[in-house]
Amino acid sequence: MMAHLPIAPILLPFLAGTLLLVLGRLALPAQRWLALVAVLAQIGAAIAMLAAVSGGDILVYRLGDWPAPWGIVLVADRLSAWMVLVTTLLALWALIFAGKGIDAQGRHFHVLFQMQLFGLAGAFLTGDLFNLFVFFEILLIASYGLALHGGGKARTRAGLHYVVMNLAGSTVFLFAAGLIYASLGTLNLADLAAKASTLAPDMLGLARAGGLLLLAVFALKAALLPLHLWLPAAYSGTSAPVAALFAIMTKVGLYAILRSHTLLFGDSAGPLANLFDPWLLPLALATLFIGTLGALAADTLGRLAGYLVLVSVGTLLTGMSLGTQGIAAALYYLPHSTFTAALLFLLADAIRRRRPLHGDGFTPDADMPRHALWGGLFFAAAVAAAGLPPLSGFIGKFLVLRAAPDQPWVWAVILLAALLAVIALARAGSQVFFNSQAGKEATAPKPGASPSDTVLPGASSARELLAVGGLLGLILALTVFAGPALDYADATARQLTDPARYINAVLGAKL
Repeated sequence: MMAHLPIAPILLPFLAGTLLLVLGRLALPAQRWLALVAVLAQIGAAIAMLAAVSGGDILVYRLGDWPAPWGIVLVADRLSAWMVLVTTLLALWALIFAGKGIDAQGRHFHVLFQMQLFGLAGAFLTGDLFNLFVFFEILLIASYGLALHGGGKARTRAGLHYVVMNLAGSTVFLFAAGLIYASLGTLNLADLAAKASTLAPDMLGLARAGGLLLLAVFALKAALLPLHLWLPAAYSGTSAPVAALFAIMTKVGLYAILRSHTLLFGDSAGPLANLFDPWLLPLALATLFIGTLGALAADTLGRLAGYLVLVSVGTLLTGMSLGTQGIAAALYYLPHSTFTAALLFLLADAIRRRRPLHGDGFTPDADMPRHALWGGLFFAAAVAAAGLPPLSGFIGKFLVLRAAPDQPWVWAVILLAALLAVIALARAGSQVFFNSQAGKEATAPKPGASPSDTVLPGASSARELLAVGGLLGLILALTVFAGPALDYADATARQLTDPARYINAVLGAKL
């Protein structure tokens, strides 16, 4: 049974999505229950896989029993299992929130949702560069439908930019894969890592070009500067549960960068060793700084959450560029930043629905002070997003700083970004929840609002509270169980910086 664990997180959402598509006339409540059962099963599979690899084992699933590098392989190690578990936990609360009526605003929401999970799990578990491209395309095609779900002028415009940018990235990915195959003769990740150290000098230029094009593609997926401009509008323009699920999308790009950086272009890669090193830290700090400026300039809660996603991307990549200790810090901070971004998107929608005239804009509303519960929830989310104690964001940022004891620029940018994030979140909270216009006549709603902005305020609060409370619970759990989580992150970082174990597990040969 354990041998089949790597394919379970891929197979379950695929089967669920196919079944939902076949049963297209099924009543929406039944679709919701089927989708919920599927996600719970995926969480169970992810937990089982995490338990199986937590001791350091690497599970390899050979499709068709074809050995690598000729056959397709799925590889579950500590990193991929961690990413799959974070994805499935996030999907549970996004799905529950969508059940308040957002999934009824268009066709095939639950089919697309499951196919998105199918693509995400495949991207984290594949052991082949070409199949990484395939799973990227699956999750992107599903995300195009989800991003546009419900329609609306603003959503369509933002979604179009998102689609165009990612189509361009997919084209570049094919060029990168072609150059790498031409120079190394394989696309299996373990085989690429094994052959990199013996690369012929006349092929070095092709391999370097392919590797740097890969970095550009992954940087686009992760929304690194200067390829970040699509994210704030796309994430704030789509529906809240979709934006919450998209909080893991940038982490796919970061995962691919980390996997390539440690496996394909690590210290043992010969002439290709440390190919990404000159780029990672400057890109990380620049993205962190620009994201913070965007958060200060944001005029809605949705756009603020979108720019804070960029801030988290910059913080994570900073950690990943600081060696084993920094990678461990980033892996601990990754679920915190994912759950916090999703929480902010869900809160923005809940607040918007209680302000039918002003939406989630930073305009005082005479009705909001009586919604003390939502103000308290926003305060908790703000503490988490800014990385303030006592929540897990503070622990993660502290560990990133500890990994850079002799790099004052890293300290300066991270601490300044944290301060400016506090200012941006405090400004948002004070303008939304503190009434300075009591008794004044309300202004008209902004033009171009999507259909979800016109839902009557106050309805379906049980699902909203359950989803928001679930994400807060995950953040608190990550804080309370910081010790075991940090031990796992540290073990994962050490496994990543020893690529020989991955290569041996996949190829079945000792180096």
